[in-house]
Amino acid sequence: MSEKKKVAVVAIGGNSLIKSKHHQTVQDQYEAAKETSIHLVDMIEAGWDVAIGHGNGPQVGFILRRSEIAHKVEGMHELPLDVCGADSQGAIGYSLQQNIQNELKKRGIDKPVATVITQVRVDSNDPAFQKPAKPIGTFMEAEEAEQRKEELGWNVVEDSGRGWRRVVASPLPVEILELEAIKTLIDSGIITITVGGGGIPVIETDRGVEGTAAVIDKDFASAFLANEIKADMLLISTAVEKVSLNFGKPDQVDMDQMTVAEAKKYLEEGTHFAKGSMKPKIEAIVRFLEQGGKEALVTNPENIGRALKGETGTRIVP
Repeated sequence: MSEKKKVAVVAIGGNSLIKSKHHQTVQDQYEAAKETSIHLVDMIEAGWDVAIGHGNGPQVGFILRRSEIAHKVEGMHELPLDVCGADSQGAIGYSLQQNIQNELKKRGIDKPVATVITQVRVDSNDPAFQKPAKPIGTFMEAEEAEQRKEELGWNVVEDSGRGWRRVVASPLPVEILELEAIKTLIDSGIITITVGGGGIPVIETDRGVEGTAAVIDKDFASAFLANEIKADMLLISTAVEKVSLNFGKPDQVDMDQMTVAEAKKYLEEGTHFAKGSMKPKIEAIVRFLEQGGKEALVTNPENIGRALKGETGTRIVP
């Protein structure tokens, strides 16, 4: 019998497809996906089977923006948020899928890649619906944010010193509707791109399942998926090489390893991890490990190979 392959869920940030505000076009994002794909294929070549989750914050923002402009200028119908999420899953999935396929072919690795448009059920009574807090869409100047709040009834907040953004509810995932299909693909050795943008949020109604205007955190969805498929590792690929305490301060300390207990202590102290960036990643990892996960790793795409060998990155263990 062949040895069981190690399975990892890799979560890539939506911002890792956008290098800077000067590199936001579809072609720019494709080039960024190409770079990330090289590092993912390194991992596949090292013997891992991977399920890839990804963010879609900026991309959904662009889709919404186009929809708003088309509505203002031409009277076109506007797109609901869940449909924007589905659109972004397809487009980002296509970009990653093609780049991974090309990279595998270049190395002579015969392995299929597939994207699953994934619905993730949330609880309509989730308290998050009472307190919208998840930033989506493009960054705005204060004036534009105020205008959209007035005209469109948006909830807007200032986001980590980077500008103003719209916020929507960010409920927790409770079920991945396509889970059986995803498991079948992964068990067959197919590289599977799934829970894009945290999944399309749906709720159970009398009429069946329906989309809802919310955003599921992609790290929570990836962690949830990792638990559901009993993955050997959750790897969160982000903008930094290691997790730091007192990030950006003179007394910043880069961490090589952390236990769940330490991670929870640092979260409680409240000064280490920024709300819109590292905090949800650490919370998602804690959740994954507390529910039976074996280990998690945080690093940037270019260091995935080295981090897997234990040379860099931050490893978090039960």
